[in-house]
Amino acid sequence: MMRTYSLRLRILFGILAAVALVWSVVGVIAYREARHEAEELLDAHLAQSATLLFAFLGDEADDIGERLPRHRYDKKVAFQVWEGERLLTRSPRAPDSRLSPREEGFSDVHIDGKAWRVFSVRDARRHYLIQVADAAESRAEISNEVASHLLQTMGVGLPVLGLVLGIFVLLAFRPLSRLADSIGAQAPQRLQPISLAEAPREVVPILERLNRLFEQVRRAQDDERRFTADAAHELRTPLAVLQTHAEVAQAAGDDATRQRALDHLVSGSRRAARLVDQLLTLARLDAQAELPDQEACPLRRLAVETVASLAPAGFDKGVELEVEEGPEISVTGSPLLLQVLLRNLLDNAIRHTPAGGRVLVCCQAQGDGGADAVLHVRDSGPGIPAEQRQEALARFRRLDPGAGDGHGLGLSIVTRIAELHGARLSLGAAADLGGLDVAIAFPVRARQPSPPLGD
Repeated sequence: MMRTYSLRLRILFGILAAVALVWSVVGVIAYREARHEAEELLDAHLAQSATLLFAFLGDEADDIGERLPRHRYDKKVAFQVWEGERLLTRSPRAPDSRLSPREEGFSDVHIDGKAWRVFSVRDARRHYLIQVADAAESRAEISNEVASHLLQTMGVGLPVLGLVLGIFVLLAFRPLSRLADSIGAQAPQRLQPISLAEAPREVVPILERLNRLFEQVRRAQDDERRFTADAAHELRTPLAVLQTHAEVAQAAGDDATRQRALDHLVSGSRRAARLVDQLLTLARLDAQAELPDQEACPLRRLAVETVASLAPAGFDKGVELEVEEGPEISVTGSPLLLQVLLRNLLDNAIRHTPAGGRVLVCCQAQGDGGADAVLHVRDSGPGIPAEQRQEALARFRRLDPGAGDGHGLGLSIVTRIAELHGARLSLGAAADLGGLDVAIAFPVRARQPSPPLGD
């Protein structure tokens, strides 16, 4: 069983993976920025605390610590107020010695094995020195808490964003589901074009090609139905004639009548066999979308071989078959199909050329720079009037039902083989012989000159 994948899920997972990656990078950057901002805010808090301490300096300097506002982190904050080398006051956690040797700005120190962040400042007269310190542990706790809140918010936002993206992808693929339903509702016997009105732009080229395929299938179905109906009609008459001749032979009272009926039965069976053979050939050609095995095909050599195989039929009819002298011209195609083409053209020419007539096959290069190789089959028969030549190419169409025992399929087979080779078929008048001139113009892909061959 062929494994398939969901384009919807692939796109959704791809978007989510990209968003998660970007989200993670942004989260790391945001975490670091949040910690940095928290550190700066804490530094600002130290500076403000030092400024606040200056406001309490005076006669009550000894009880500054009692009058300062309390905070849940106050146990992790220390301060000292110095007057010269004399310690005026300090917080309970502050040591007796200076928190930092620096007397201006920020500094990082270790006291009793613990890290502290210290801000030192002197008054305008440089009479007092105030040092305020935060324990590095508490600062890290505050910074991590701020950053963690940010990451938690982003963590909650990612699933919500994934849900929104999932809904968006489902809605975006809804037109494809409708198109699938529209295609699935098509009846195989009568395919209709798919509307492109509501189709996404990305799938329009696919639908256009699908509509062209539907059109080709419809034409093939129409041709098949028409071919089946025409074939049934054509077979009905010869089979009825065969049955009649068989019944006459069976009921004949004398040998002469029985022999005539048997002769008619044999000729009728041959005609029916030829019809069936042509029908099968045409059916096989219609089923081919392109040529099978292609190779360089020498047209004149193929014509010589085909004329040789049909020479007995021409002799019986009293018709001379001839291949015109000239250089060899090769075209790319199927030798077998080209022989079928030549056989049908020569067979038609023999059937419609009266006794004593002539059929001529010639190959020549024609067009700018020898762009085309043209195969001509000319005869000295009655020809086809110009106004009826297009009609003569239709299947099962006999311009003169009373002339010969054909079925109107020979030129149809020739036309189909020419189409498979990319060749052009045209009917004209044979100026030299007075009959019909059937010309097949092939595009030359490979030309291999060779010495002329005899008939």
